[in-house]
Amino acid sequence: MTTTRNLRTGFPAAFVALALVLASFPARAALPVSDDMPSLAPIIENTEPAVVNISTRGYIEARENPLFNDPFFRRFFEMPEQPRRRDATSLGSGVIIDAKEGYIITNNHVIANADEVTVTLFNKNEYPAEVVGTDVLTDVALLKIQAKNLKDVEFADSEKARVGDFVIAIGNPFGLAHTVTSGIVSAKGRGGMKAENFEDFIQTDASINPGNSGGALIDLKGRLLGVNTAILSRGGGNIGIGFAIPSNMVKLVVDQLIEFGEVKRGVLGVHVQSVTDELVSAFGLEGDEGALVASVVPDSAAAKAGVREGDVIVAVNERPIREFSELRNRIGLMRVGQEVSLEIVRDGERRVLKAKIGDPKDTIAEPSNLHPALRGATFAELDERSPLFGEVKGVLVAEVTRGSAAARAGGIGLRPGDVITSVNRQEIASLEEFEKLATGTEGLLLLNIRRGNSALFIAVR
Repeated sequence: MTTTRNLRTGFPAAFVALALVLASFPARAALPVSDDMPSLAPIIENTEPAVVNISTRGYIEARENPLFNDPFFRRFFEMPEQPRRRDATSLGSGVIIDAKEGYIITNNHVIANADEVTVTLFNKNEYPAEVVGTDVLTDVALLKIQAKNLKDVEFADSEKARVGDFVIAIGNPFGLAHTVTSGIVSAKGRGGMKAENFEDFIQTDASINPGNSGGALIDLKGRLLGVNTAILSRGGGNIGIGFAIPSNMVKLVVDQLIEFGEVKRGVLGVHVQSVTDELVSAFGLEGDEGALVASVVPDSAAAKAGVREGDVIVAVNERPIREFSELRNRIGLMRVGQEVSLEIVRDGERRVLKAKIGDPKDTIAEPSNLHPALRGATFAELDERSPLFGEVKGVLVAEVTRGSAAARAGGIGLRPGDVITSVNRQEIASLEEFEKLATGTEGLLLLNIRRGNSALFIAVR
């Protein structure tokens, strides 16, 4: 399976052209030789056993019109009882990254809602898999099987990959086990496919189709450069635009999944925006790159490090920041307490500040006398945890207790990740402002909510 938005998860050039190009770059892209001809076969033969097929079985609740639950309606139209749950199966790919421990990575969407996960190895042996942990925001899942004599693959440094590097995709498109395609790195740093996710995709023209999700994108040294996750397509088939989660991001997520079973993201505590052409000269910048600090959350990691409103963050740990979404990605994969170096431009001068990543729990609040319809939810300052970070002002819905008043509010309910931008048509920019407007009242409360790419109103009494 693959993600949608006409997203479902070529090397179209002739083989002779590939050989000629490779011959002109012997130091960087030398291929093994088979029968005096350059060939990808030795690389594939060494790597292919580390790629597995993943199948899942689970159940999903069937959607139905509320009228179908009305006994009179059902009797009048002589409708038989309909099952409320139905079987759901999924096929995808995975990559063995630790042969000794039996760890396998795949996409979260491949195993989402699965009650059973089965891994089929290259030698056709099947094993039940345990889900060690998942991370929805990067679409990474970690599985574990009990098996001997496994073959794993080494991680490449995806930061060193260059546009034009040759790559190989291995997976199980349409159930065709261990299909191999090849192409190049078409672009790096792609995002915007799914608003709520952390995205820094490697784009490739290596053919990727449904079933490739979770499979390997490897370099010419047989190392894992990325995990294939989606394609851009009008009709569901490959058109040469595929995306892979870079190996460096995958490794950071996997390390936390092994240790905690989840990703514990820290926060910096700044509201930022992109630097426009108009702002370049105003802030003494050399170009339109970086993340402009619009405000700093009091007592946050950024505030303690000395970050000020109007600073432009141009690098994190010596890695350039081109736009505010990159800052969110970098900070969003760091652990609580991790030290980070921030290069900023202030009044036309560059300086370096040291910060210690903060705990999101420190910013969570649950006022005791909120409007009754909001009981069961906790709220936080809008920070790097939200994909709307830097785009809107408001308050983040951090947690919602299942079955609570907040989960049912207005017949729609609040959800974790929602951003409340106004209360009773008054815009809010902080927890303090939200609490003043939503506390101590039992009348009508009108909330303007941003949820992903959509906006909605929730009215409660």
